Amino acid sequence: MAEVINVTGIILSSMPVGESDRRIVILTKELGKISAFAKGARRPNSSLIGLTRPFIFADFEVYRGRNSYTIYKAVAKEYFEELVTDLDAVCYGYYFAEIADYYSRENLEAKELINLLYVSLKALLKEQIPNVLIRYIYELRMIAINGECPDFFSCRKCGKEDNLLFYAKDLNGVVCGDCITESLAAVRLSKDALYTLQYIVTSPLNKLYTFTLNDETFRIIASVINRLEDICFDKKFKSKDMLLEEIL
Repeated sequence: MAEVINVTGIILSSMPVGESDRRIVILTKELGKISAFAKGARRPNSSLIGLTRPFIFADFEVYRGRNSYTIYKAVAKEYFEELVTDLDAVCYGYYFAEIADYYSRENLEAKELINLLYVSLKALLKEQIPNVLIRYIYELRMIAINGECPDFFSCRKCGKEDNLLFYAKDLNGVVCGDCITESLAAVRLSKDALYTLQYIVTSPLNKLYTFTLNDETFRIIASVINRLEDICFDKKFKSKDMLLEEIL
């Protein structure tokens, strides 16, 4: 038998294979995204039967095969049971998992990605913060982790750090009042909206989901992040179609 490797991760997706197995995709801190087979996991007496569905956060013992891994043992740390029984929240959870799958790679350390996904799934269980706001925060922070986020602290054209009044999609950055021109398709930023964008990309993860927004500020940051997604996401996420939210 090959050497057993210990990893900690969250299951992003799971599908049945053959008569009794499952193939799962795990985002791990140590190995990035891996595909793994859970042999016999669909059998009633399997020790893995309740440990191979999406969102399970666990310590896994796996061994490497030629093209994938095989799960030897799993010990759950968090089941996210409340999430999977809430139709609205679980749709967001699948969307978050699909984005994490999009950005993660095998053999690329993913501690920051997995920590963001974990706190975001936890946030979906809180009634104080609207799920649609959690979605925009998650998207922007994920883009920032991947190094694609614009600088929200200085003008894209002149470098000044004050009087930042617009987000220009053509420049993928913020622009000060002195540099804006009619030729730039820009979103006007309020002070609260600019601060919110800055906060999302720099806040410690344990404080990321600790605020709500008034309607005006929410519309502005949603408009900016929607435009940023057009630049950064080069695929259509199927799970996004399931989100039960107002189109902005």
